[in-house]
Amino acid sequence: MYMKSSLASLLFILLACTVKAQNAAPDVLPTSMGNLTIQPLNHASLVLSLPNLTIYADPTSVADYTGIKSPDLVLITDIHGDHMDSTKLRSLLSANTTLIAPKAVIAHLGADLPGKVMALSNGEQTTQAGITIEAIPMYNLPASTTDPRHPKGRGNGYVLTIGGKKLYISGDTQGIPEMRALTGIDVAFVCMNLPYTMDINEAADAVLAFKPRIVYPYHYRGQGGLSDIAAFKAKVEAGDKNIEVRLRNWYPAKK
Repeated sequence: MYMKSSLASLLFILLACTVKAQNAAPDVLPTSMGNLTIQPLNHASLVLSLPNLTIYADPTSVADYTGIKSPDLVLITDIHGDHMDSTKLRSLLSANTTLIAPKAVIAHLGADLPGKVMALSNGEQTTQAGITIEAIPMYNLPASTTDPRHPKGRGNGYVLTIGGKKLYISGDTQGIPEMRALTGIDVAFVCMNLPYTMDINEAADAVLAFKPRIVYPYHYRGQGGLSDIAAFKAKVEAGDKNIEVRLRNWYPAKK
C-alpha cells in the first residue's frame, strides 16, 4: 500500500512538472554593480536583475514571472502585442516603476499610467539607477517588403551599460547598419523570425559583423514555426569561434 501511494505521488509530481511552465535556467554575468542575472522568459520577454534592481524587457501575459521581483525599470521596444501588452503592463507598473518606451508605445498606452514614464527616440539615452540606456533603431529594411512591419523610427532597440558591461536588445529588426556598427557588446539578444524580422543567415551575418561576446537567439517563432537556432549557432561559430552562442528555451510549456 505504501509503495503504491509513493508511486502515485511520484506520478503526480512528474505530471505537474510537465504542465507547469519551465522557464530556462537563468545565467549570471559578473559586473562592477554585482552579479547580473539574465532570465529568458518567453519570445521577446526577459528579465535582467542586479541585487537591488530588476529590469523587465517587453513583459507580456504569456511569460511566467513566478518568483521574480517586481520591476524597477520596464523597457518596451514596439507597439505589437508580443512586445507591448497593456494588460500586463498595468498589472506591473507602480509608483516606484520607471517605464521607458518609444513615443508610439506611450501614445498607444495613454496618459494614465502609474509611475514614471519616459519616452526615448532613436539616438537618445537616459541614465537610471546607474544604468545607461540608449535607444537605437530597429526596423525592416525597405527592400524586404512593400509593407514594412517595423518602419524606421517607430520602435527602439536598446543598448544597456550595466556595471561596465554592454547589453544589446534588438527588438524587431533586420540586420540593419546600426546593428552591424555596434561595438563592445558583451551580451546580445538577437531576433530571427520570418516574415517579421530576418532569417538565421541574415542574423548570423549581422552578429559576425558586430561581434558580441555572447549572443542569445530570441524572438525566433514566426509563421513557419520556430527558426533553426542550432543552424544559427553553427553559422556563427564557424565564422568566429570567439562568439559564444547560448541556446535557451524561449517557448516553455504552458501551465
